[in-house]
Amino acid sequence: MFMDREDAALQLARRLRAGTLKDPVILAIPRGGVVTGAVLARELGAELDVVLARKLRAPYQPELAIGALGEDGELYIADFAHEVMGVNDAYLARERDHQAAEIEARRQRFRAVRPPADVAGRSVIVTDDGVATGSTMLAALHVLKTRGPHEVIVAVPVAPPDTVARLRPYCDRVECLVEPAYMGGISAFYADFEQVEDAEALRLLGEYGVRRSAPPSGSSP
Repeated sequence: MFMDREDAALQLARRLRAGTLKDPVILAIPRGGVVTGAVLARELGAELDVVLARKLRAPYQPELAIGALGEDGELYIADFAHEVMGVNDAYLARERDHQAAEIEARRQRFRAVRPPADVAGRSVIVTDDGVATGSTMLAALHVLKTRGPHEVIVAVPVAPPDTVARLRPYCDRVECLVEPAYMGGISAFYADFEQVEDAEALRLLGEYGVRRSAPPSGSSP
């Protein structure tokens, strides 16, 4: 179990620091992922930005992701989606429109703080505070595929093995600290999993949205 998002991100940073990164940029999935991303940016001397993607919710199980939508309009539908009660083409169209509106609202808030980072030719680290089904992360990876990064690394504290395997074909590598056989909720792997509000995510984005020197290895945050 991690103490909090900072503890998890510090462990991730140590693993990432062991490799070679080319002009790294951290792309965090709001909102909890921005806390993780800010620590990675601080520890790796990287730039912080967000990648905006929203999961498509199952009708009677809103925590279940049946797909996702990226900020570029790319739509991902899980293979099992049409097997879920209440899911049909009309429902998917309504849910897509709803999440597109949510993405646009977030785009206006986050892009008022900083424009999208240029990722071409750079090591791009996509992060969140945990991944369950992987639908939202897959949408984020689809957003990046035409933007010419040097490499794309998924870095998350916790994700089940089948989700890690699902993500691998869409990135250069996955760095995941804990791969539990039974996932349950992401919050179960944190002693402190306080909800992150947009105001905090925006503050962190403003603070770490430019690249800075990384602290010496082994230094305290």
